[in-house]
Order: sequence, then structure tokens, then C-alpha cells
Amino acid sequence: MAAKAGDNPDSLMALSTAFCLRNLRRTMCYLGDGNKLCLRSDVFLPSEICDKLVNTYMELVHSDSNFEPQDGFFQLFSDPRSTRLTRVQLREDLVRDRDLEAIWKQDLIELHLTYCNSLSARSLKTLASFRQTLVSLSLFGCSHIFYRKGGAPLACNEDDEEEEEQQRPASRQALDTDFSFQGFNRLRLLNLGGLPEEVDPEALLKPLPALTSLDLSGVQLPRAAFLAQWKERLASLVLYNVDLSEELVNTVVELGHLSKLVSLSRHLDISRERTSKFKMTRKILTAIVQGLVNLVSLDISGHIMLDNCTVPHLEEAMGRPSIEPCKSSIYPFQELKRPLQFLGLYNTTLCNVTHIPAYKVTGSKNEDQVLNAIEAYTEFRPELAHRAINQLFDIARIQHCSQLLRALQLVIAALKCHKYEKSVQVTGSAALFYLTNTEYRSDQSMRLRRQVIQVVLNGMEQYQEVTVQRNCCLTLCNFSIPEELEFQYGRVNLLLLKILEPARQDESIQRIAVHLCNALVCQVDNHHKEAVGKMGFVKTMLNLIQKKLQDRMCDQVMEFSWSALWNITDETPDNCQMFLNCRGMSLFLDCLKEFPDKQELHRNMLGLLGNVAEVRALRPQLLTPQFISVFSDLLDSKADGIEVSYNACGVLSHIVFDGPEAWGMEEPLRDTVMDKMMAAIQSWDVTSRRNINYRSFEPILRLLPQSIAPVSQHWATWALFNLVSVYPSKYCPLLVKEGGIVLLEKVLELQTSHEETKDMARGSHVKYC
Repeated sequence: MAAKAGDNPDSLMALSTAFCLRNLRRTMCYLGDGNKLCLRSDVFLPSEICDKLVNTYMELVHSDSNFEPQDGFFQLFSDPRSTRLTRVQLREDLVRDRDLEAIWKQDLIELHLTYCNSLSARSLKTLASFRQTLVSLSLFGCSHIFYRKGGAPLACNEDDEEEEEQQRPASRQALDTDFSFQGFNRLRLLNLGGLPEEVDPEALLKPLPALTSLDLSGVQLPRAAFLAQWKERLASLVLYNVDLSEELVNTVVELGHLSKLVSLSRHLDISRERTSKFKMTRKILTAIVQGLVNLVSLDISGHIMLDNCTVPHLEEAMGRPSIEPCKSSIYPFQELKRPLQFLGLYNTTLCNVTHIPAYKVTGSKNEDQVLNAIEAYTEFRPELAHRAINQLFDIARIQHCSQLLRALQLVIAALKCHKYEKSVQVTGSAALFYLTNTEYRSDQSMRLRRQVIQVVLNGMEQYQEVTVQRNCCLTLCNFSIPEELEFQYGRVNLLLLKILEPARQDESIQRIAVHLCNALVCQVDNHHKEAVGKMGFVKTMLNLIQKKLQDRMCDQVMEFSWSALWNITDETPDNCQMFLNCRGMSLFLDCLKEFPDKQELHRNMLGLLGNVAEVRALRPQLLTPQFISVFSDLLDSKADGIEVSYNACGVLSHIVFDGPEAWGMEEPLRDTVMDKMMAAIQSWDVTSRRNINYRSFEPILRLLPQSIAPVSQHWATWALFNLVSVYPSKYCPLLVKEGGIVLLEKVLELQTSHEETKDMARGSHVKYC
């Protein structure tokens, strides 16, 4: 059998790392003085393990809501005699100045900081401690790291300092002018994307003569000539969203002319997302291709072409699409010596031509180009990834996604990477809905589908916005419920209940969320139902019912809410008690009065009350003249076939089973009610197909071997006879498993049993089981 998409299991290393991080005190740590987390003295961790621990820690913090950040975690790596860090990737506001300070003694080779906006100029001083060893450094989006925090000049608590900083206007933050890259002699790769305008990139970069890769995304370059200082070394230059000028383009082209080593000037990115006065002409593009003779990767996404760069359609080379430069439909690329490894043409008209001389192209012409765009732009360009994912959404919705595994993995990665980026969450969750529907389901592994569920729940947690919530709820509907959601059972229920808070009145989300709640409590173990009941499930459903009653509206939300209550009270006495405590019976009577013709509603309500009646300790609360009269009247109901009458009779069967001494009412008389029950049962067609599902016969079986209420025995026997005769393959094994055959034989022995009851008892186990 072929493996399904995404079926490869996690490595033992990955599993062990995650286990250790979730159980630090049980594996390699202990609590020291002041509850400080300390590494055990007999532990030594090489760099391969330390790097994995730190990077996995960051991933868990951002993608797993059940994983709690550990205060003092980075302090575990403060001593290079017991731990060795070499390659570290940290992202977003979780990372503080003190975290970097904790590892200042480590000989880091790579340090990638992405969107770490809690870092201040204190961390620049820490960076200096890595200057002897750093080869690769990224400060992408760390816009505050070049500013000093204000506050008292003497030592103070960092948390106090951060609180003060939140209250202080941004204008009072002082630019740090002392930091220099002097001494970073091994640094080859540097990413300064998002560098603040106040920082002079030329002065900052001057002490770095050995750079081979430089990313200045979004940085303003008033003087471009300084780039020439790397003319003999620079292999990669990224100027995404940099305002281009003829001077800057000429400087870049000169880098290629002046480079003496054929391996350099290989990657150039001058793409953009914002509009610009600069126009990409055929002349400029030709100059770039001719100047950078060793080019293997070029990105010109987002540029408007001023004049015609493409070969007229009628003059294009015949045959299938080709990547040979000589056949290129884009004139300047006919100058290439060989096809490019990567060509970014996203949001340009050039991506639509036939012959493009590149192995991997970003664009919007087809699925491959769109997936390439998501892959290329997700990490640092969420604004472009969002657009590309939106195009993938259209492909999955209107056409057919042929690279399902890759598409799912890319969308999952984007949602994980940009948990706080609303645009990515909206488009990503919408794409997941179509990528996980029935059409694609057979190709997906359990592991991959679990990853989808995780990122969907992350989105629901982070965003209370209507579109994200709706997309996430709809995506969850594509899964087998409750089976596929059981590994996140408590979490998903909590999120759905939060959505259904009374203040949230979006009808479509309410309807989907209640449907999911109902499905989640159907056919699950009682301990799950009890746990969800304690979360406030019963009260939430009754609040929804109350609101619909006030609006005099019996819609799907109303019906699903009663159905959910029916399911969650099944064989769960605590939840039945909650229903009574929250004025459930009052709402039952009000709904019955307000909606006398709603058959589905009546069935759901009576099914729920059947569950309540099965709990002996709660039956006295149902034993009032008003309730008994209502149940008796419903015996005559023809709603939903026999279901309403059947459920009403079930409620009364459990009540009369307690005997005449428990009745305690003059009206209606117990005998009168029992006569009416018998008449109702005799009116039902025993071959009726049922709109009901039993997980256990135990509540029915307990009514069999007794003489105090023959009509209860008759109802129970009729129920069993009907189910095993109409659905023998489903219910005969259950009857045998739960000892029903023996109990039915005892019915035959009792003199008080009606002859009709005995006939059904005999037929149930002789004919069918």
C-alpha cells in the first residue's frame, strides 16, 4: 500500500528533544535556590543537542498552546563547560535582553533573530561578545535593538524597566550610536532587514570587509556607492522594498563587472511589494543580466515593466515550454549562459509568458509558480505569502491542487511562522478548508491532518475575528468528529465554548460551532463528557436556547443546542444535574409552548429528558403534576414518526419504575398514566426504522426483570425487539454483550409480564440473536 502524504514519522531525535523540553525537571534539570531552574551537574550537552533544544523550544512556544515558556530557560546554557551552542534561531517578542545575556559566553557561529521587538541596545553589547566566532547574523525586523531603553541609569529590574518602557513615548527612546561591527572578522552573512531610518547603514557596515551575503530589505540607501566595498566578495544581495535608483542599479551591476571570482555575484533580489516611481525597463534588465554574468538567482517581483520586454506571442519558439535561454520569451534573459536556478516574477506580467529560462519561478500563472512563491516569501515577506496563499485558495476551490502534500506543508508552515499576522491567518485558514475536504482526504496521513488541526486551533486561539473563526470552524468540519479531534479534545471544546459566549452573535459561526460541539460530545466516553460539562458546556447551550427563545426563533442553533444537551447528558449524571440546576426544565416547557409544531426540536428535548429520567436521584425533580401531564400529553404525539412518543414513554417508564410509593401525587393518577403508556406502545409499528443511536442498553435492561411496573418492562422489551429486528447486525451483538438474553429469559418467567411482552422477549433473542 502506498504511503499517504506526510506519513513520515518524527525522528527519534525530534521526539526525545520535545519530551525533554516538556519534562525538564524530570530529565536534565532541578529546581535550585529561589525556584531557579538549574542544569544537573552530571549533564554535558554537545552543540548538536543544545542547538536542537533551543530551536525546538522556540517552535513549541509559538506553535503549541499547551507548552508553557520556562522562566530562566536560556540560563541553562550559560556555562560552555556543560553546554555548547553554535546555531540559534530566536523569534518574536518572547526573547528578552536577559535571554541573550544568559548565553554570552557561548561561541555562536549563527545567530538569527527575527521580529524580536523586545530586544534593546542592551543586546547589542551582548552581540559584541560573539564577534570572534559569528559567521552568520540576522537582525531581521528587530527594530528596537538599536535603541537604548530609558529609565534609571543604575541597575534595575528588567521587568520594571520594560513596564516603564511601555508607558514611555517612543520619542524618548535614544538611538545607540556606540555599537559597531568592528571585530566581527568572521562574519560573512548579514541580514539587517527593517533597519530603522535613523541608523546609517554605511557607517554600520563599514567595518565588515569580508561579507559575502547582505540583506538590506526595506532599508533606505541614500548613498549606494559604499556597496562597492564588497566588489570582490559579495555573492548575494537582497534589496527587497528598497527604493531603487539608476545609481543603485549601476552600483549593483558594477559589482558583477568588478568581481574577479566566478563564484560571486550569484543572487540578486531587487523585488518589491510597494508601488514605486522606479520602472524596470528592458534596458535595465538587460544590463543586470549582462553585468552579473554568474547570476543563478534573480528576483524582480512586483516591478512594473515600462516597455515591452517580451517576445510577441506569434514569434515565440514553437513546442513545449522550454527553460533554454535561447528560446526565452523575455528578451533580456536570452543573454543568460544557462537557466537560472530561481527567478522571482511574482506580481509581474512576465510570469505569464511561455518560455522562462529558470528551474524555479515565482508567479501567479499556475500552481507551481504559486507554491514557489509561498515557499520563497513566507519567512520574511508575509505580505507576499498572504497573496500567494490566496491564489492557492482559488486553485484548490475552483480547479484542482495537484501537489497536495507540498501545498499543505507550505500553508501549515506559513500559519506557524506568522501566528500573529491576521492576513496570513485569514487566507491560510481558508486554503486549509479546501485542501482538507473530501476530494483530497484520501491522500492525507493522520500525522499531516493533526498538524492542520494544531494550526487551526492556534488561529482560533489568537484571533477572535469573525473571518478567521469561521474559516477555522469550517475546516474542523472536514475531520471525522470526534475521532480525529480527540487528541486535542479539551482544547477544541474550550475554544468552541468561547466562540459561543452570549456576546458573540454572528449567526453563521454560532451554527457551525454548535454543530461541532454536538458532534464532539456524541459517541465519546463519559469522562470526556464530564470534563466538557465542567467547562460550562451545559450552561452555554442553555444560554443559546434562552437567546433564541427571546427572539422567538427555532433554527438550527436551537435544534443543535438541544441535540448537544441530549448527547452530553447521556449516562452522565453530573451533566443531567447541571441541566436541572440551570433551569433546563423551564426552558423545555417554554420551547414546547413557543414551538408546538417543531418535531425535531421535540425529539431532541425528550431524548435529553430521557437521560435525566435514567438518573434515580434526579427523578423526584421530574415528578410534578405539570411535568407528568406534559409527558403524558406527548405520548399522543405523531411528531418525527414515533420518536417523540417513544421518548416521552421512556421518561415515564423510568419514573413509574420507582413504584407507587414514590408517585406522591393525586393527579394525574399513576395507573391512568400507565394505561396511556400501554396504549401508546401498542399503537407503534414495531418495524419502524429509528432516528436514534444507542451505545449501551444498560438503562433499558434495568427495567426488564421486575413486576412493580409492567408497562416499563413492556416499553423496554418493545425497544429491544424493535432495534434487534430492524438493525440485527448492529444491536444483536450489543444485546448479547450486555447480558440482555438472560434478562429477557427472566421476563418470560415472571407471571406479571404481559403476554405481548413475553412474545417480544421471546422473539428478540430466539429469532434474531
